[in-house]
Amino acid sequence: MDKNQKIFWGWYIVSGAFLVMAMNYGSRYCFGVFLKPMAAEFGLSRSVISMAATINMVVYSFCAIFVGKMLDRIAPRWIITAGALISCCGYMMTSFVKTSLGLFVSYGFMVGLGAAGMGVVACSSSVGKWFVKKRGVAVGIASMGISLGTVILTPLAGYIVSTFNWRFGLMTLSFIVLLMGVLISQTLMKKTNPEAYGLLPDGDEITFSHQLPGTKQIQSVSALILFKDSRFWTLAFCQGLAVMVTMSVFVHQVAYATDNGIDKMAGASSLAAISLTGFIGQFLFGWMTDRIKDPKYVSFTGIVFMLTGTILMLNVRGVFNLYVCALIYGFGYGSLAPLIPLLIADRFGRHVLGSIYGLLTFFIGVGGAIGPALGGFVYDKFGSYHYLWLINIFVLSCIGLAILTLKKGKQYTT
Repeated sequence: MDKNQKIFWGWYIVSGAFLVMAMNYGSRYCFGVFLKPMAAEFGLSRSVISMAATINMVVYSFCAIFVGKMLDRIAPRWIITAGALISCCGYMMTSFVKTSLGLFVSYGFMVGLGAAGMGVVACSSSVGKWFVKKRGVAVGIASMGISLGTVILTPLAGYIVSTFNWRFGLMTLSFIVLLMGVLISQTLMKKTNPEAYGLLPDGDEITFSHQLPGTKQIQSVSALILFKDSRFWTLAFCQGLAVMVTMSVFVHQVAYATDNGIDKMAGASSLAAISLTGFIGQFLFGWMTDRIKDPKYVSFTGIVFMLTGTILMLNVRGVFNLYVCALIYGFGYGSLAPLIPLLIADRFGRHVLGSIYGLLTFFIGVGGAIGPALGGFVYDKFGSYHYLWLINIFVLSCIGLAILTLKKGKQYTT
């Protein structure tokens, strides 16, 4: 790598991560648009259809453990390329399914497996290794891709479903994932870490008298050591439940909107509204962590916004109310993607970011898997989503209190 290169390669990693996450999460968060049409065609309850999203999250979170381990050793482009190929096959298979079992295998297993290779573990961990002083801004910018992808792809999916059908919508997503995933990973995500190319994080050159910032090696990390660390369990609890709430919203909000007499396209666009302010939040919350001493306070602020939006969701009476809830909730939701890797790096160290993020994502995924299934169960039981929002309010309140207990402590090395 040319040390005199004007643009630090880390920013290419940021741009690649931004685009990959836009494509990956934008596609996955479209599932709520397909929920009711699938249920109607198959003659199945929403809880059964939602189970595909639950399986997707379980597979995604389990595979993220291995993605994190691999990411600490090989270039991210190969992991992301493999993920794009598998996800493409999964979406294409889903567009042809005729049974719930086929849906569980294609969307639940295949898309979940591929999505793990293109997820926040691969992308945010890659970015985090290239920055220390500017880590908050860099991860925040990369995380903005999640929201931008949702802003673009959910209305597009809603339009395709309304104009054609849900099968054509999924086929479209398969080609988007294939083209963007392979092209971006092979051009922008080629490098592993700056030290391998004679650089320090943030673009500084290595000298013998210059110690790497934020890399004090205190103790080697293993799963057993982490499981004895209360900070790990605090993060697992808070982030797992936060993703549970978020997945219940993304999978069921469109159905909730149409149940309240709101047009399907407007309902799908409410997911885009969440992602629009999430887009802003991802940058601002990342920016704030570079200026506030402890990122746990930034995370707490994001949870407060999510809680406020959920409380307002209890009394949605029209499109305007729905969008107000979505915009407030979305801004807080924007804190999740950047703050998870930033909290890990701050508490545990930069060099083990991929491994710990991968392990933590398993627990995050368990929460994410519960969210869609819980929403489907609540609706089938009560014929309404009212109690789902009450559960989410209680959960977010607990998260806000728990995140404030997160202490600093040992940092680890591989």
